[in-house]
Amino acid sequence: MLTLKFIQENKDLVIERLKIKNFQAEDLVSEILDIDQKRKELKAELDRNKSKINEISKAFQILDLEEKEIIKAESTELGKIVKGQSKEFDSYEKKLNDLLIQIPNLPHESVPAGKGEEDNVEVKSGGEIPVLHKGAQAHWDLAKKYNIIDFELGNKLTGAGFPVYIGKGAKLQRALISYFLDKANEAGYTEVMPPLMVNEDSGFGTGQLPDKEGQMYHVTVDNLYLIPTAEVPVTNIFRNEILNAKDFPRKMTAYTPCFRREAGSYGKDVRGLNRLHQFDKVEIVQIQHPEKSYETLTEMVAHAEDLVKSLNLPYRILKLCGGDVSFTSALTFDFEVFSVAQEKWLEVSSVSNFESYQANRLKLRYREEGEKKPQLAHTLNGSALALPRILAALLENNQTEKGIVIPEVLRPYTGFNIID
Repeated sequence: MLTLKFIQENKDLVIERLKIKNFQAEDLVSEILDIDQKRKELKAELDRNKSKINEISKAFQILDLEEKEIIKAESTELGKIVKGQSKEFDSYEKKLNDLLIQIPNLPHESVPAGKGEEDNVEVKSGGEIPVLHKGAQAHWDLAKKYNIIDFELGNKLTGAGFPVYIGKGAKLQRALISYFLDKANEAGYTEVMPPLMVNEDSGFGTGQLPDKEGQMYHVTVDNLYLIPTAEVPVTNIFRNEILNAKDFPRKMTAYTPCFRREAGSYGKDVRGLNRLHQFDKVEIVQIQHPEKSYETLTEMVAHAEDLVKSLNLPYRILKLCGGDVSFTSALTFDFEVFSVAQEKWLEVSSVSNFESYQANRLKLRYREEGEKKPQLAHTLNGSALALPRILAALLENNQTEKGIVIPEVLRPYTGFNIID
């Protein structure tokens, strides 16, 4: 979240920049500053009354009995006042924090205005769109034809949005995971295997909680949440940490299943692998010095692009507009690959810079050498890559009359060249 100090010093900037995200912040910012002023005034009164009690306590020893009775009554009354003021001060603190977390991150100055995905800006494209043979099919039909993914069995075992990968389908899925992890390792990312459930503090740290509870599966007995992305546990590794500036960047990667409740909408755009409740993803995360975070964002975008290019998939990179960039992100680039059989673009990655927004919630700081006061770090993450739509595009775009051809870079991982 934005710091109170930043809002105090940049009130007009906050209000103006958030208009790019179509967020009207005037009333909320004014309420924050008003609550903060009342809190400061109350704190001054509270400190004065505590000081008076201390003075009375010191004077108590040298007074006669009658004076002691008088001053004792005064101290008791002040104690009641201090107790009430302390309670009121705590309520101001809570109210202030509740208001601060309602303020989105400021969009980067390069974020274009816009209401939704139709206003996103294409910044790059590449790859050749293949011409398929007559009778080419969508991946859900190919999955059934070659017995590599069983959607009906997943529905039987769990419900819609939980497919079962079979035979060469399972091997191809595992091949993609291993390939993406190996490429991340080659790029200097340290691999971790995090828990698949997190507590409330972790959900708050990266911005999933509060307000997004409905998008996550909640294990109510233990009050834990199934992760919607590896971003949550991996970034929270650094929660409540003070890092040394010389150790930047901290680069982490993780493969995890991801769980999202909101995936269950209906219609042709959610058929097959297009939108799932459970899916696999390899995530890359960096903790970086603020002066280098946008250089790092460029590097992470290039990493995701290299993966898509190596799979010979036609792709485009979009800069998200203010109406589509997330609540916590300052700048996001989405990757989409073209599915020929479906004749549509499928999102396969988002790469984002959150600047210090998550770090403030996480209390993730760093200290420059020789400096006493720590500063907030910057956090970044990206999908590298999310598997379902990558797999869908690979199946559809590489289908031939003889079978589905496996991209060359994956063959050492699959052990076969074709699904037939």
